[in-house]
Amino acid sequence: MVGVEMRGPVGTLTAGLAVLALTAAGCSGKAAGDKPEIQIGLISPMSGPFAVLGISQQNSLKVEIDRINAAGGLDGARLKLVVRDSGLDPGKAVQAANEMAGNGAVKLVVGPALTAFYDAAKGSFEKSRKPNCQPAVATGDFSGLKYGFRSQDPFKLDAALVVDWLKKEGVTSLGLVYEGDDTGKNTDALMKELLPEAGIEYLGWETSRPDDQSHRAYVEKLKDAGAIMVSSSSSGAKTMAAAAQAGYRGKIVGAGSGMQNIAFIEAAGDAADGAVFPAPRYQFPTREPRAEWMPGYRRHIEAIESAYGKNVGPKTGATSPKGAAIAADCVFAFEQAVKSTKSTDPNKLAAAFEALDVPAERTPSGNAIKPGASHEFYHRVHLYQWSKDGKGWYTTEITPS
Repeated sequence: MVGVEMRGPVGTLTAGLAVLALTAAGCSGKAAGDKPEIQIGLISPMSGPFAVLGISQQNSLKVEIDRINAAGGLDGARLKLVVRDSGLDPGKAVQAANEMAGNGAVKLVVGPALTAFYDAAKGSFEKSRKPNCQPAVATGDFSGLKYGFRSQDPFKLDAALVVDWLKKEGVTSLGLVYEGDDTGKNTDALMKELLPEAGIEYLGWETSRPDDQSHRAYVEKLKDAGAIMVSSSSSGAKTMAAAAQAGYRGKIVGAGSGMQNIAFIEAAGDAADGAVFPAPRYQFPTREPRAEWMPGYRRHIEAIESAYGKNVGPKTGATSPKGAAIAADCVFAFEQAVKSTKSTDPNKLAAAFEALDVPAERTPSGNAIKPGASHEFYHRVHLYQWSKDGKGWYTTEITPS
């Protein structure tokens, strides 16, 4: 999704202005023109060890909002981003969700990031009829929701793709290192289902803790595994580092798209060479000419680079854009829904979201968007492998045909 934290004055100022904007809008309820402004809410970690996620999401949302406003807004109304910092605190995440669910000026909420936080907040969104889009919720079922949509790769698709690749590579055993949260539980359950079907022995789940200083002990228990699956959150980087320290020789695979974050490369160093992860289309670190990138994706990434620059790993030199294109898809989809309905009524928007059918060439992420009844934006994922040569770190797509 994103790279290492490089929180500079631009990101901090943007977050501060967004908070002030929410306060001001609550008083006036009007944009500069005659129509009330349309507020887009973001709930994500803007501080702490996973702040890079929130800052990257914020940057991508802001780029799309600026694009829409520069073209005259939506039906004459300007958009404004309002931000709440979850700080990886479930209490703060739920409090922010309740606040935005009850704010009539907020027409779309992005977040709260992370599965457990969203699970605790989605009931409030449903009760308040608040359309919401989730680019950082990997597990769980969205088909039973009316107002919730996922703009992240569903973990079932990710896991099936990774397991298929491992089988073709001749891997015969796998161990999991993951947090003991809802995502970890869902990942463990899915491995128990998928691995036996592929003829791969499941060596079990080593449950990591937030206060772990090292994951060395977990890796040592799995030293004979043909592959170790690591978490997509910041703790996965600890597993990568531990694998490097332990001299682990098997394959490292990501449980989701988080391994595109260059923090993993920074933590693991050369041990990340060959690590494999699933993700929606992510062309930035590849060696493909930009002329071959999806047009919408290229436009978005180049706008991010122009406004915010790149993340650069201080130890490895690995780079990533300071944005999260799958978060930008939330605003893009909202724009299409409002244009098609000429309304911000939540029921009309939810129906319009379901009916979206946008080709990959047009979207900020370079992925086709077709939610349908499943409320899943994406129905295809890709497989990438990190590599290093004399020119630095890059990825290669290795999606099985």
